[in-house]
Amino acid sequence: MDVGVVKVAEDKDFENLKQLIDNHDDWKIEYNKSTIKVWTKTLHGTNFKMVKVKAIFPEIDPETIYDVLHDPEYRKVWDQHMIEAKDIGYLNPNNDVGYYSMSCPTPLANRDFVLQRSWLDLGTEKYILNHSVHHFNHPPREGFVRATSHLTGYLLRQSGNFGTDLGYISQTDPQGTLPPWLVNRVTQIFGPKMVKSLQKATLGYNEWKKNNNPCWKPWHFPEQMLAPRIQIKDCVQSPAEIAYYNSKKMEKLSGDKKKKKSSSKNEL
Repeated sequence: MDVGVVKVAEDKDFENLKQLIDNHDDWKIEYNKSTIKVWTKTLHGTNFKMVKVKAIFPEIDPETIYDVLHDPEYRKVWDQHMIEAKDIGYLNPNNDVGYYSMSCPTPLANRDFVLQRSWLDLGTEKYILNHSVHHFNHPPREGFVRATSHLTGYLLRQSGNFGTDLGYISQTDPQGTLPPWLVNRVTQIFGPKMVKSLQKATLGYNEWKKNNNPCWKPWHFPEQMLAPRIQIKDCVQSPAEIAYYNSKKMEKLSGDKKKKKSSSKNEL
């Protein structure tokens, strides 16, 4: 789905994720160690590469990983980068909109997102995907850079008698002034680290869940959803957000002009 578009995900959206994970044409292998592989793909019209990770978790079933990726309370336990996450509202039992902010290492500014998340549980295949959208009441916050997820997704399938075959796709623009080569390099490193962190978190989830609202799983039981129904009319840029993006465009234009001027001087 396109950035900024809020709508119920269709079968083709999940099928697109599956094809990206399973088809390796035009992908470059960047990491291949043990049970984890990482690929990158250059896309037309952007300097930021798409990253794909495939991993095998032989000791963890898909259902548990699916729950870990969904459970907002447990995410506070294992996601060391998360600052805040909250539900804004839901479209239907399988689509919601939320806010997420994360810490970045010094000297980088922290990032935040407004995301539509969509999920589908087919039993043998479980999908979660998200992309960036807007919400009138959640403009970019002071002290954060509003990043953009073009597509982030997970596909979980059973491996062997018990394990999980995990596929992960991400194309994210962190915005700001980071050079694309640095973003692409960091993303390639982040992939394996993210998978290992998820694997470790999943091993402790069932024991943790026994003592923390064990029956609360709104991603399985939509009647447990507490967020309000989303209003599409509110999923637009606020004046503050429009001003924010206009200022970023002006900064980029100013930077491009300085680079051009500097290049001209060097040629002389």
